[in-house]
Amino acid sequence: MEKYRYNQAFSRNLGWVTASEQETLRHKRIAIAGLGGVGGSHLLTLTRLGIGNFNISDLDVFETVNFNRQAGATVSSLGRAKVDVLAELASDINPELNIRKFASGVSADNVEDFLDGCDLYVDGIDFFAMEARRLIFTACARRHIPAVTVAPVGMGAAMLTFMPGSMTFEDYFRLDGHSRDEQQIRLMAGLSPRLLQRNYLADPTVVDFANRKVPSTGMACELCAGMAGTEALKILLGRGRIKPAPHGVHFDAYRHKLVRTWRPWGNANPLQKFLLSCIRKALARQDAHHPARADVRGVAG
Repeated sequence: MEKYRYNQAFSRNLGWVTASEQETLRHKRIAIAGLGGVGGSHLLTLTRLGIGNFNISDLDVFETVNFNRQAGATVSSLGRAKVDVLAELASDINPELNIRKFASGVSADNVEDFLDGCDLYVDGIDFFAMEARRLIFTACARRHIPAVTVAPVGMGAAMLTFMPGSMTFEDYFRLDGHSRDEQQIRLMAGLSPRLLQRNYLADPTVVDFANRKVPSTGMACELCAGMAGTEALKILLGRGRIKPAPHGVHFDAYRHKLVRTWRPWGNANPLQKFLLSCIRKALARQDAHHPARADVRGVAG
């Protein structure tokens, strides 16, 4: 059997990175919270980039509803912890990996430990896990750790990068003091200010914020991993231009369209206020046709 060698395993990266840059990547540590739709793909893509150290977290297990989009979701992984399955897959690519697993997720009790020694945070948290997301991004800003989030929207990917000294996650999304439902609306609007995906949603009735169910595709998750991996390379190697929030990028493969967004003041921007109003009205119309959802929204919000 051929013996594993790091330099050989990642030699095809050379040319796009130098040998010394590849060695730099080998010694970097990245934190990834959430190993579902995008998080699992992030981990495997970054492992193939040659990153040698990870802190990963997820408190969930694989289910059949994960099969359409989640790396690691297979019949053989049903019922197994995502953090264990993904750690095994990544280690099968690079057996020299140093992986710290946080199987109970990230909370106020362990967020500092989760980010210890990390050069970058890549967001993979479920759209609806607002408390954990805010906790981690706030800790990243306090600790001057760059943070990248790429949302799988429709059949595309929308990316925001938060760099030390630039606009923070909270300054951009402006979630403080709002209900859970309003925070979800603000997260969606902030992630995808141009909503490129809105014109080809085939069945709007499946978008169910009240019950925490939204459609997602495997194509979008893989696009997210490619964008996040490229942004990670630029940040960790200190080359290439980084345009942090309030700048964003949204590529939609279905529409063959790329837009670069710029929203000074984030969700306080006049364009964003108008978008937020439109989303609220659309959800209100949806609730009018589905009273049970409105009831759940009223309780949960």
